[in-house]
Parts: sequence; structure tokens; C-alpha cells
Amino acid sequence: MQHSENAPEQALAWVEAGKGAAIATVIETWGSAPRRVGAQLVISGGGEMEGSVSGGCVEGAVVIEALEVLEKGGTRVLEYGVSDGDAFAVGLACGGNIRVLVEPVGAGGMPVDMLRDLVVLRAKRDAVAYEVTLDGTSRGLVQSGHEARFRMDRSGITEDGLTFVGIHNPPLRLIVVGGVHIAQTLVDMAQASGFDPIVVDPRAAFGSNARFPNAKVVSDWPDDALREIGLDARCAVVLLTHDPKLDDPALHIALKSPVFYIGALGSTRTHAARKDRLVQAGFAQAEIARIHGPVGLNIGAAGPAEIAVSILAQIIQTLRQP
Repeated sequence: MQHSENAPEQALAWVEAGKGAAIATVIETWGSAPRRVGAQLVISGGGEMEGSVSGGCVEGAVVIEALEVLEKGGTRVLEYGVSDGDAFAVGLACGGNIRVLVEPVGAGGMPVDMLRDLVVLRAKRDAVAYEVTLDGTSRGLVQSGHEARFRMDRSGITEDGLTFVGIHNPPLRLIVVGGVHIAQTLVDMAQASGFDPIVVDPRAAFGSNARFPNAKVVSDWPDDALREIGLDARCAVVLLTHDPKLDDPALHIALKSPVFYIGALGSTRTHAARKDRLVQAGFAQAEIARIHGPVGLNIGAAGPAEIAVSILAQIIQTLRQP
């Protein structure tokens, strides 16, 4: 999810604690802007901050504007040019420009009830878009009508230039069935790429916290584990066990779900046998065709680490270029 991870939740917590809160959101960028569109900074009435809109360049100025908005109400659109000197200070090769929308929670800004609804939807892993006119006269939460933006995680201003659409997608999840060597590298790379990794393996020697210190480990049988985890359109499922007794039950659950990616390790011959078993289990060819098998992009990968690279690359390609 492109927004500062907990910006809405932090804003609501400050509001409910009686501190008040303002939310600053990057709504447009040019050049090498430090943060992408949708990045958020939350400011409390006491000047506390969480998140970032510029990596440090203009936060101080935004905080001043936010405190004024909290005092006087209303919505403001700010524009900043990042000088080359400031840009180098935050690790950029050249300058850029950003526009930032600053709005209070309440007081002519985002209603508290709307913020609470947004937090509830995010907790339920429901994709939601926050629409707000740049003059602050209209706001709303919608869950349809922005399919391309949801798919690409792309917040932005509408073509008429009047409304900002902030995309709040659930965090991406990668569920790996089989705690094998490939999985150890894949989990770490996926986490660095923004996925929440979960490893499923009922075999204690494979699915252990010691082998996967940076992932949630579920030791249940794969079909039970996937039902418990819950599969949605922001999930990728990768099967790495080589064992039909483990892979097939997981496939039966994944193929009936809206996950955006299913991959299964194994040779062409292994995958052909897998498809035959799925046909016998009653799955249609169109359903079986969702499986990427043999898993990963064909980059001539050699060894577990390179295979993990090919798998993650294919997952991202499927997400961004469906």
C-alpha cells in the first residue's frame, strides 16, 4: 500500500485522544520528488508527526500549515519546489516539485466518522478510495469506479484537475506453501518489496521460526491454513513443496479464490501431472490455466536465490501487467 502505513489509524488515535489531527497528502509530483503520490504525513494538535511527504525537505513548512489548519479549519493545497541543494540532502540526484493537500480531521476537513469508516475498511482488508475535491467542498469513500488505480496502487488527481483520489489498498501478501531453501530467500526479498510474507508448512523441520525469522509461520495443513488466513485479490500464493499431498490441497483452495497469482514449483512433467490431478478433481481448464507452472520467469535461473528472483519478478509482473 502506497500510503504511509498507519497514517489514518494514527490520525484517528490522536483525534480520539482529544489532540486533534491534520493529514497532509502528496497529491501531485514533478521531477525527482522525494515521495510518490499518496504518501502521507499526520500531525497532531501538539505538533507530533508520523509519516512523511518529502523525506525531510518540507516537513517543517507542512507542519506549520497543518497547525494553522487545525486552528482555523478549511483545506489547503500547498506547492513546493525542492531545490538541488535540498534534494541532495535527502539523497536525490536532482530537484523536483510536490503539491500537498492539507486537511484537518473535522473542522471543515475530513469528518471523523468518515475517517473511522476508512480505518474499519482498512482493518477488514477492503480496498477503498478516498475522493476529495481540492477546494475541500466534497469528500467520500468509494470501493468501485477506480479499478485501474486500485490495480496499479496509483493515487492521483482526476483528469478534470478538480478531485484527488487516494487509493487505500490492503497490504500485499505472499503466502508460501513449503518452507524450503528457495522460500527463505523469496520471503526476505518479498518483504523488502512490500509484501507481508506468510510461510505455511506442517513439517516442523521446514516451517520453523528459526528458519523464517521475518515471516509469520503457520504450521497447519495447507488447506486449513489458507482458509484460516483468508485469500483475497491482494494475495499471491506460491507452492514449493514438490509434494502433491501438500501442494494439491492448497491449490484447491487457491483456485477457488480471487488471489492475483498462483505459482507452483516443478518441472514441465511435474506440472502436467498436477494438471491431470486437478482435472480429475473437477477443475476446469480455464481455472487450471491460472497456475504459473513451472513457477517463475524463464531467466535461466540457477540455484535457490536466482529461482526466488524469477518467482518474485513473475509475481510483480502479474500484479502490474495483468
